[in-house]
Amino acid sequence: MAYALTLGAVSFLLAVFWGRPLINTLKKLGIGKQIRVEEPDVHQVKTGTPTMGGILIVVPVLLITGALNVANYMGLTNIAIGQSTLLLFFCLGSFSILGGIDDLQGIKGLGGRGIGLSPRMKSSFQVLFATIIALVLYFGPPQWDYVGVPGFPDFFRIGWLIMPITVLIIVFTSNAVNLTDGLDSLAGSISSLAFICYGTIAYLQEQVYLMAFCFAVAGSLLAFLWYNAHPAEMFMGDVGSLPLGATLGLVAVMTGQWLLLPVVGFVFVMEAGSVILQVTYFKWTKRLYGEGRRIFKMSPLHYHFELLGWSETQVKERFWLIGVMCGMLGVALALI
Repeated sequence: MAYALTLGAVSFLLAVFWGRPLINTLKKLGIGKQIRVEEPDVHQVKTGTPTMGGILIVVPVLLITGALNVANYMGLTNIAIGQSTLLLFFCLGSFSILGGIDDLQGIKGLGGRGIGLSPRMKSSFQVLFATIIALVLYFGPPQWDYVGVPGFPDFFRIGWLIMPITVLIIVFTSNAVNLTDGLDSLAGSISSLAFICYGTIAYLQEQVYLMAFCFAVAGSLLAFLWYNAHPAEMFMGDVGSLPLGATLGLVAVMTGQWLLLPVVGFVFVMEAGSVILQVTYFKWTKRLYGEGRRIFKMSPLHYHFELLGWSETQVKERFWLIGVMCGMLGVALALI
């Protein structure tokens, strides 16, 4: 645990000290947030705020993970570092590249269209990367085809079923974190909680390298929150939200406690679920009545509460409190 906490602190320091230069660079390059016209009016003042701040999160973790693997293979350290950290490295890096391309395509003057990658293209690459990860997990070694069920002391092996389940988890969680990234510090704070929870679960399982990775991610997230606190000086963007969600899903699978992911990441489930319900209900009522109707004032869910009169800070803090309670419950269930 001391090793993991130290890596978290190192990750925080690496990230927080180059946050200001990154913000200045993004401003010079004109990489600013484009606010959709359908978002609440209060968000229009955020137009132009530097985005792609997820680079601040991803780069330190990739550097630390890569350096530890190189040092380990060269025999320069006896620190426990599993080969599967390379899979985590691939997951974080590949989804970050995808998110970065989408961010650049969504910024006028850089992508030509200013509307980002098409949903079909983005989802295709998400499924491709997730499938590669699932194949590596199953065909190993080691073979990660097990699941923990609260109330049962031993894990259950499920064989090849772990592959489609892994793809589903990674793609869904990646998009869920992306949908949550709509208010200052919301996605970052909930993500840091989730990684700390799964880092704790990995510690209980004595998966030292996985625990260390989780706390390294949490440390860089805390550094990002330093600049993303309301009013945000920069936004995460898809370059951060897509890899964070995908990697969180992968960590859940690697601990075998992926059944607890909807508990630990309950806020992410709420946000993604609200969008699914809104779209489904709108299409169904349009087909039935000739005009679409809505369940929520706006989705994802955080916009609904803003339109009910909650301030942005109130929504974030209350969602964060829900995240804390659900995280505690998730770790508790892992101990049963």
